[in-house]
Amino acid sequence: MLACVKICLYPGQFLAPSPVIPIQPNAPQLLNWLRAQTPNMLNTLEALTRIESPTSDPASQTPMFAALRTQLNALDYDVRVLPAGASGGALYARPRMRSPNGNQLILGHVDTVWAHGTLASMPFAIDGDTLTGPGTYDMKGGIVQLLWALQGLRQQGMTPAFNPIILLNSDEEIGSPHSTHWVKRLARISKRCFVLEPSLGPSGKLKNARKGVGHYTVEIRGRAAHAGLDPEKGISATVELSHVIQALHALNAPGIGRAVNIGEMSGGTRRNVVPAAATAQVDIRVMTRADEIVVNTAIAQISATVPGAQVRIHGGFVKHPMEKTPASQALWRSAQQAAKQLGIPIEADLAGGCSDGNTAALFCPVLDGLGAVGGGAHARTEHMSVQKMAERAALLAMLLCA
Repeated sequence: MLACVKICLYPGQFLAPSPVIPIQPNAPQLLNWLRAQTPNMLNTLEALTRIESPTSDPASQTPMFAALRTQLNALDYDVRVLPAGASGGALYARPRMRSPNGNQLILGHVDTVWAHGTLASMPFAIDGDTLTGPGTYDMKGGIVQLLWALQGLRQQGMTPAFNPIILLNSDEEIGSPHSTHWVKRLARISKRCFVLEPSLGPSGKLKNARKGVGHYTVEIRGRAAHAGLDPEKGISATVELSHVIQALHALNAPGIGRAVNIGEMSGGTRRNVVPAAATAQVDIRVMTRADEIVVNTAIAQISATVPGAQVRIHGGFVKHPMEKTPASQALWRSAQQAAKQLGIPIEADLAGGCSDGNTAALFCPVLDGLGAVGGGAHARTEHMSVQKMAERAALLAMLLCA
């Protein structure tokens, strides 16, 4: 039964592996040209960083999209801003000259977690190889690398294997609730997907798998009573919650990458009242769709332990795992060969967090973490490497030709 479920939910894993990247005699020239373009990359990145674009302010995305439209129009791309609910929309770009070979999707986002005014205390700055500023690592640096990867292809006369179509949304930092339908729609018509999320760890690992995440709410109903006069008439919701928490905690299985975290709890009204209600918020991470089914089955079987208490657990997986598949591993092998031709180191690993790559992976093979190399995402220590910008732009350009 599990195998059948995986076939239904993961058609992309049974695609024939893509051919590995052909030898590109101009790979060193491409990298050298991009290294010479680093000052121009930095100028563009500074301009984009100065356009503060917090997710919470949809209007702030308009100048970001305008700046990117100018850059992409100059590269012979048609650009539209697609409506996406209450967000600032999503920029969609496709080359004006298209081949009949099909599409490859490039995913990214323009929104950041940083509020307006952050630049005043966290300015764009460069110190040696380290570049700092709000949203530079996550992920305006990756967007700039994309722009120069496309320029590098033109400058070196390299032809992408498939039409590179681009989607940059503005609600990724809150889980892409408004733009996920666009991600799905474009992934369905794409042969593969490259994601511009930042790389993993200080060595800049790519992400060839991501965990899925489930969000659940536990609601307990009991009965209030005076804790001193007649406690026996009460049904403690917090005591019942403690039993449910233990049952959920028992689902942890580090050996298979499953993690269950009860992150927030509340219950009761006063010290001398038997609690009539209690709640908890739960975050669950898994590595496979098969384990999703195991977790959901186990949660459905949790029942009340305290006589008279009522237990309701609702929610589900908001992002499915980005699993390793034969087709996605073929993309990783292409990245290894491209890095070898460029003479740069490359590694890949599992990421515990999610991205829009999780969604795209339901429909086509995905390689994630092709953005900036650095660290400190969502923290005031956010930073990225200047030197690695040219290397990652060259790697992406090579992959687009694979």
